[in-house]
Amino acid sequence: MPADATPALLVVDDDDAIVELVQRYFGLHGFRVVAAADGAAMRGALTSSSIDIVLLDLGLPGEDGLELTRYLRAHWSGPVVIVSGRGDTVDRIVGLELGADDYVTKPFDLRELLARVRSVLRRSQERVAARPTGTVARFAGYALDTASRTLVRERDGQAVALTTGEFDLLAAFVARPNHVLSRDDLIGALHGREAGPYDRSVDMQVGRLRRKIEADPAQPQLIKSVRGAGYLFAAKVEQA
Repeated sequence: MPADATPALLVVDDDDAIVELVQRYFGLHGFRVVAAADGAAMRGALTSSSIDIVLLDLGLPGEDGLELTRYLRAHWSGPVVIVSGRGDTVDRIVGLELGADDYVTKPFDLRELLARVRSVLRRSQERVAARPTGTVARFAGYALDTASRTLVRERDGQAVALTTGEFDLLAAFVARPNHVLSRDDLIGALHGREAGPYDRSVDMQVGRLRRKIEADPAQPQLIKSVRGAGYLFAAKVEQA
């Protein structure tokens, strides 16, 4: 999103009063606000509109907000802020593990919500700006193209399907091969924030990524765990 562009916020909530409140307040502060009351409307809005950030309630009719968070992380690359009346620690942890960039509980202060949204957007833009362009990294029979955001098996030319989070995680590993990266390092690369004390989102992403690129995910040779420190990408990487 260009620096002078109007940011577009999609608020996914079935509470008309909250939607109207967010639309009015964020509209006064330079946002274009789109509303959706459920998962189907959310998908439609993402298809028909250019959206920069999603505010997502958990207690939605039909699909649960956590299911929608999982969908967004698999199919959409923008930041997600969960805004929910469910302030239970478990819900917060699960939401962050699924890839949400922040979690705000209801009732919320509009000024704080605006500050958090702006902070998440800023971090997201900084991550995008910092990504290398036009670089192909080769390792262990794979080619990772950061321009097209694709991973290809070189032996047969087959693309390996990666979610946005899995791609960003692999790109972080490939950028620093044979260096131990802590969970804080990886959370910062993925979400632009520090890991919380119960944050295991990176471990979940690593497990999924191993299943896609390791010959034997139970005995990983590429992404190795370093006890008490984090993870190490143990592969020779050639940048082109």
